[in-house]
Amino acid sequence: MLTHAEEVASGRRFQFGRNWTSFLRRVDRERVAVARASLCDMLECRHLGGKRFLDIGCGSGLFSLAARSLGATVHSFDFDPNSVACTRLLKEQSDPGDPLWTIEEGSVLDAPYLESLGRFDVVYVWGVVHHTGDMWRAMRNSALPLDDKGQLFLALYNDRGRPTRFWRKVKQCYCSGWPGKWLVLGTFIPYFAAAVIVKGLLRLRNPLASWSNYKKHRGMSLGHDWIDWLGGYPFEAASAGEVFEFYRRQGLTLTRLKTVSGNGNHELVFRRLGPTG
Repeated sequence: MLTHAEEVASGRRFQFGRNWTSFLRRVDRERVAVARASLCDMLECRHLGGKRFLDIGCGSGLFSLAARSLGATVHSFDFDPNSVACTRLLKEQSDPGDPLWTIEEGSVLDAPYLESLGRFDVVYVWGVVHHTGDMWRAMRNSALPLDDKGQLFLALYNDRGRPTRFWRKVKQCYCSGWPGKWLVLGTFIPYFAAAVIVKGLLRLRNPLASWSNYKKHRGMSLGHDWIDWLGGYPFEAASAGEVFEFYRRQGLTLTRLKTVSGNGNHELVFRRLGPTG
């Protein structure tokens, strides 16, 4: 398996961690509160006190922090060293001596590593498996640390067929080098911005409100999500039905589902109702 640096150098991987490092400057109490609320909504809980929470592909660390603030013992890991550094910085800013939040480098494709972590009550895998280059293997491995009656909260891109294949080519172009990156940015960022403005005007609303209100969506940033979308490679996708059937065969039961028809993420929560063995 190639290292992160080798994948980036070969044009096989977007540097997600650099994008998250830029986003980190925007993290404030309001974004943490929104992230916390989104976890409680999908997990159908008020707090996570006494729970062990595994954040696979922790990215900025925002949701690790949200889970910790809900009372969980948290373990965060990411394949991208910059994402690990980002999460560590967020912890430093929150509570540097916190013994109940551990952070390290690791890969969801490394089954022995996942098994070495022990069992968790909540396994959180948002927007990760479809960026590994081996999505189904990553999905299988994500369930390895799930404890009996534990919850697996997964989000992954909707497979739209031809549009999905088109966006895969765009992402490949972005990661191919500086010319490809600036071609993609110069083409799509103005298009995205114009679409937001037109949409706001047609609805007789302030078109700039979409930027300021976007944080209400999981605490995220619109500009950073655009960059993540345009550069996010490797890139795979699946239908909600395919994901349901895959985990049904793994012995997991679907308990929550939010689907999309466009380019967004399906959100699914599964529960392991039988013993882990």
